[in-house]
Parts: sequence; structure tokens; C-alpha cells
Amino acid sequence: MIDAVVYSGETGVVEYDDLAAAKAARGTTWVRAHDASRDELDKVADAFGIHRLAVEDVRGTVRAKTEEFPAYTFTLLKAADLTRGDRPFDEEVRERPVGVFVGDDWVVTLSQASLPAVDRVRDAVSRGDERLLQRGPDFTAYRVVDVIVDGYFDVLDRIEAAIEEIEEEVLVSTDIETLERINAVRRDLLSFRKVVWPAREAVGVLARGDPEQVREATEKYFRDVYDHLVQVVDLTETYRDLTSGARDIYLNTLSQSTNEVMKRLTVIAVVFLPLTFVAGLFGMNFAAMPELDWPYAYHATVLGMALVAVVLAAYFREQRYL
Repeated sequence: MIDAVVYSGETGVVEYDDLAAAKAARGTTWVRAHDASRDELDKVADAFGIHRLAVEDVRGTVRAKTEEFPAYTFTLLKAADLTRGDRPFDEEVRERPVGVFVGDDWVVTLSQASLPAVDRVRDAVSRGDERLLQRGPDFTAYRVVDVIVDGYFDVLDRIEAAIEEIEEEVLVSTDIETLERINAVRRDLLSFRKVVWPAREAVGVLARGDPEQVREATEKYFRDVYDHLVQVVDLTETYRDLTSGARDIYLNTLSQSTNEVMKRLTVIAVVFLPLTFVAGLFGMNFAAMPELDWPYAYHATVLGMALVAVVLAAYFREQRYL
């Protein structure tokens, strides 16, 4: 739920059970909290002087941001992944907030559940990664942010694969499931866009080195993360355009298919229209119709109707309506 470690290039990695002792120890103090109760989070906030509203932001639905406080800098990001449903196209973007608090010699990460991004960096600390041990808490925060942003590319890779399948299907199929899949991908991209756009602004504050807790030597690392986020945003917009194009192709294909059906129905109606007229004309019960007394009237009428149908069919075929 809550674990604290203190690490440096000289002392290595030491685990602590007491938050106050961990904060007072020499080196970089990292407290990781997840699946913690409100009381436990309050203990962490009291130990490091974190504002209660910042803790509530991690527990709520606030967009990604970076805020500067007198003793620390608070960055809220959202890890994202795709959760698959029962159907192949039934996926949605799941976002999980993580708060990163960076002080002069400490870093605190808060999340509602265990996050692979935070766990990976924590494991690197446990293995004695020299870069993490020798550099300050701002570099640890960078590593956490960097792994979260790398996860965005995994989401985009899965969305790209779905778009490629859709582009192949949309040219040969007009099934309603194809349209449903297109709309599902568009919803995923919209949800993902709401995650990455604020994240770019939040990391941009760190990349500029505005907070005092971000050293000049670490700014270049945050600038690299910012460049990755710019690429993520560009890819998101590109994929939105691709899905819009796929939907337009689908609708055009469906419209073309409908037009072909209507054209064939129109041809059939035009062929049978004169036949219906002839049949209706000779179906009138008038006693003074001279054709009724002709012994070959029936055969001549049927032959004439067939000839009209053949001529019209040949004409429409020549015009490539059939």
C-alpha cells in the first residue's frame, strides 16, 4: 500500500517503515502509495507537507496538470491503456491518474491502483540503477513520467492496427459492424486525445524548467518527453483523420451500393412499364374493341410485349445500366 525507500550513490537503497525517518534520512526519499485509504494518504501528506487538495486531485477526475507549491512541484498525469470487451472492436481507453510530487530531496507518487509505469521505475531503484541513485528526485520523477508517456505509444500501436484492418474491410464490406468498429475507434481516439493534450501542457512546464525543484541538468530529459508527447498528439490527430476518411469511404461505398440497387430496380420498372400499359389497355371490358375479335390478337400482343422488353433490355445493356 505504502512503501518508502531512501537511495543515493553512496548509501545504496534502504527501505524504511517510518515516513518521518525516511524523510530525514540522507539521500533521495521516494514514497510510493497506491490502493491506500484516505487516512493513509493523509499520513503521507502530513509527513511531506502536501496540500490536501492536491491529494484529492489524484483521487478525482481532474485533467493532467503541473502546479508549483513553495516546497514541492505537483504533476498529475494519467496512464492510459486499452481494455478489450467481448467483441473485437469493443475497446475503450482506461485512464488511471498518478500524482508525482517532487521536493528538494524527496519524491512521492500517489495512485489509486498499482501502475506498471511506477512499478518499473521502483524495480530499477531496487536493482541499484546508477542513474537513479546518483541523480536527484527530479530525475526519478522524469523516469516515471517517461514510462507513462511510453505507454501512450502502445495504445496508439493498437489503434493503428485496428485502423489498418478497418481500411481493408471498408473497401469490400458494407456490414453495419464495420461502421460500429469505425465509431468505436473514433471514440477511443477522442478519449485518448483528452488524456494526451493536457499531459503535453503539464510536461511542458517541467521541460521549461519553471519549477525550482527541476534542476537544469534534468530539463533536457523532460524536453525529450515533451517531444514524445508532441509526436503522440500529432499521431492522434492523424489517426482521427484516417478514421474520418474510412467512415467517408464506408458511407460512399454504401451509397454506391444503394445506387446500384436503385438503378437495377429502375431498369426493371422501366421494362415492365410499357408491358403493364399494354396489359391494362387490353384488360378494359369494352364491347367495341375490334382487336378482341381477331383470332391472333393474343399471340400478337404477347409477341409485341416480349419484343418491347427485349429492345429495352438491349438498350439498357448498351448504356451499361445492366
